Amino acid sequence: MNKAAPDLAIFEKFKFKLKPVAIKFLLFKPQGIARLKKKLAICEMIREAQRAEPFYATVEDFNCVAPILLGMAESDPVFESGHIGPTLGIFEEARANRRLYYSLTKLERNSVNYVAFASLDKLTFTPDLVMLSADPVQLEIILRAMCYATGKTWTSRGMPVIACNWLITYPYISGELNFIITDVSHGMNAKQIFPPGTILISIPFDMINPIAEGLEKIEWHPAMYKEGAEAHDRKFEEAAASLHKKLEQEGK
Repeated sequence: MNKAAPDLAIFEKFKFKLKPVAIKFLLFKPQGIARLKKKLAICEMIREAQRAEPFYATVEDFNCVAPILLGMAESDPVFESGHIGPTLGIFEEARANRRLYYSLTKLERNSVNYVAFASLDKLTFTPDLVMLSADPVQLEIILRAMCYATGKTWTSRGMPVIACNWLITYPYISGELNFIITDVSHGMNAKQIFPPGTILISIPFDMINPIAEGLEKIEWHPAMYKEGAEAHDRKFEEAAASLHKKLEQEGK
C-alpha cells in the first residue's frame, strides 16, 4: 500500500464481504496500471475493481452518463431534457426527470482524462475517494467514527437515477461522506451489480484520516448495544446524575 495513505489499513479490520475500492481522478495517464478492456458504467467499474487488478478508464470506456459529471464529455440534450426517464417509466413527465439535473455536481470540463480504480489491498496511488460496500452494522461504526471527534452531521443524499453523482462527484466536491443502498438506484438495481442490501459508503479524501482516527478510538461494538433498554436508561441516568452533582459542587 502507498505510504501516503497508511490509515487505510484500519478498514481491513471490517472484513468486508466485498473489497473496499479507491478511486482517483487524473489529468495525466497513471503509470503501472492497465487500461480497462471493456465498456462499463462507472458503478460497474467499482464492482470490477473489487474483483480485478487495478485499472484506469478513459472517456471511451464508459457506457453511462458519468463522463458528463467528470467533465470528460459535453452535456447530452436527450438526457438533460428529461425525456429518458418517462420513456423508461421512471418518471411521469420529462419535467420531473429534468429537475434532477439541477442538483448534479460536475467537475470542470477537460480537467479529468483518466479515472483510476483499485481495491485497497492492491492500491498504488493516493485515493480521491474510498468506496466501502457495507452492511448496516458496518455503516453505523463508520458514521459513529466520523462523528466521534468532529460532531459532523451525516446525511444520505441521492435520487432514483444517476447514483454516480451522489457516490462519485458529490462527495469529492463537497467533502461530505455519502452513502446509498444500492437497491434504491434504478441502474444498479436493474443491472444487479451488487448483492441486495449492499450499502455503498463514499468517503472523500479529506474525511479519510478523521474517520480512520475515529475508528482507532471508538468501541466498535459497545456493550450497551447488547445490554438492553433498562441497562441503557440506568447508565444514562447515572451519568447525568453524576454530572449534575459535579455542577452543583462547583457552584457552592
